[in-house]
Amino acid sequence: MNISISQLPGIGQKISLKTAEDSMLVLIVHHTGKRELYFFDDSESEEADFAMDLTSDETRELGAQLLGATYQPVNADQLKMFKNQIVIDWIELKPNSPIVYKTIEESEVRNLTGVTIIGIVKGDETIAIPEADTKLQPGDVIMSIGKQDQIDSMTALCNGGE
Repeated sequence: MNISISQLPGIGQKISLKTAEDSMLVLIVHHTGKRELYFFDDSESEEADFAMDLTSDETRELGAQLLGATYQPVNADQLKMFKNQIVIDWIELKPNSPIVYKTIEESEVRNLTGVTIIGIVKGDETIAIPEADTKLQPGDVIMSIGKQDQIDSMTALCNGGE
């Protein structure tokens, strides 16, 4: 990202942010406190594709959100290990697993492994926080949370071990 700041005599300051994809955001901060935000899909374009006025509070809030004040995304590898204690993993249920064709409740996964099932991907369907009566099918991808040894037990169970 290329950032440039220039003074606009009699107006205020212009801050331009050019991205690697050759789009550009321009923020003009007036001496009066008014802020104008412009988006250019093509940084060479003379006319903005989108423009809006922001109050000083809205500008600060936008900046805080861009900095990650309320939400910090993580990649899947980081998500798998949380504070080196809680692991989230996606485990495919194999046809020879003893829990195939059982409901979550009947499978006693929590008692057998210690993990909690927090989601299931069934083909194109994703079930978040599945009910206890959700039936487990071969090929389901089970999103499990627990400590690493519990996840290892769940993986073994889903692969056909006891």
